[in-house]
Amino acid sequence: MKNNFRLLYIVILIVLVNTCKDVQVKNQDWSQWRGSNRDGVVKFEGLNLEWSDKSPPLSWVFRQTGSGYSPPSVVGKILYCQGASDNDDFAFALDTKTGDLKWKQILGNEYMMKENRGNGPRGAITVDGDRLYLMRCGGQLHCLSASDGAMLWHQDLINDFGGKMMSGWGYCESPLVDGNLVLCTPGGSEGTMIAFDKNTGKMVWRTKDWTDDSGYSSPIVAEIDGVRQYIQQSSKGVAGVSAKDGKLLWRVEIEGYKIAVIHTPICVGNVVYVTNAYNVGCTCLKLSKVGDDFSVETIYANRNMVNQHGGIVLMDGHIYGFSDPNDWVCQNFETGETVWKQRKMDEVGRGAVIGVNDRLILLDERTGTLAVVTASTDGWKEFGRLQIPERSKIETMDNQVWTHPVVANGKLFLRDHDLLFCFDLLK
Repeated sequence: MKNNFRLLYIVILIVLVNTCKDVQVKNQDWSQWRGSNRDGVVKFEGLNLEWSDKSPPLSWVFRQTGSGYSPPSVVGKILYCQGASDNDDFAFALDTKTGDLKWKQILGNEYMMKENRGNGPRGAITVDGDRLYLMRCGGQLHCLSASDGAMLWHQDLINDFGGKMMSGWGYCESPLVDGNLVLCTPGGSEGTMIAFDKNTGKMVWRTKDWTDDSGYSSPIVAEIDGVRQYIQQSSKGVAGVSAKDGKLLWRVEIEGYKIAVIHTPICVGNVVYVTNAYNVGCTCLKLSKVGDDFSVETIYANRNMVNQHGGIVLMDGHIYGFSDPNDWVCQNFETGETVWKQRKMDEVGRGAVIGVNDRLILLDERTGTLAVVTASTDGWKEFGRLQIPERSKIETMDNQVWTHPVVANGKLFLRDHDLLFCFDLLK
């Protein structure tokens, strides 16, 4: 009898442990650009981040992703992404366990770049319940059914709303869904940002007092001094607009903004941080509500972080990312001071970064090499590397691996144009 109770206890314990693992996995979705919180950071126990000891095994390769740099979005066991082939843009869904195609939806004519920097979509799909929201390079905003990809509604930001980009590489934005709204940034004289009803596609508001051209950034949502707002970069700087009606709450022009403004803003409390390449650097702002208005104080502005499109992450009060022209950098978020910098141009050079637990996963855009590094103020400490299994045969001017890596539900996803790789990160 005692042995039977002991066996029953062990069985129940195993079931509970596996159930907790399943719940934990479900909570590690990557449902939109830079993850579910738009900060590029995930925390999840049980991942193999000691690649020197054991390299993550390759689970599957999907070879029909097409041209483009769109990173995948993952919810549960389904992956959603965009690509282009045979002169068409398309969205598709995969089973993350097998890599099998669940559906594919043609969206319209492929956006062809004037110079060969790579055709196809750039932005991530935003997953909101049973609906998907995505932006194509030509400025078309689409709402699709998550179950089968059926087109529910779409809007054309250029032809119907006079949208205007700051330069000629097409819209790269990943739409932001907040409550009943879907937000995006057409840019232009009729208003920089616009909000649509996420169910019908009908315009709810558009900024009248903010009319900069659109950059390549994606907005975030924040609540500062009780005011819900959307923070976004544009061709000239960074601003916050009211979630209620699109009223401009504050705006800061940043000297040197040109060519391409790409980085997604970071907001902690009432502090906003942005960075840009082309020798601009980083700017950290403190916002304060005075009556019905906001005042803005510059905490610091320097060139300790000059980030182009690899992104940055904020972890334990420090910014990590690649700073042009040569360094991986750890920067104190509060003061803007450089804590350490590491030159790895001959090893792991410029590229994207995401934060996983207390580690960084860095992607060298030239070679597709991934490295695991500690997110610590103590300096560079590496825990192994992973080489992309093969490179795409799609030729571009740059031949770079520009798609940001994604970690979701115990898996690592890496894309090089038409090749999408899935690695198992569970121990």
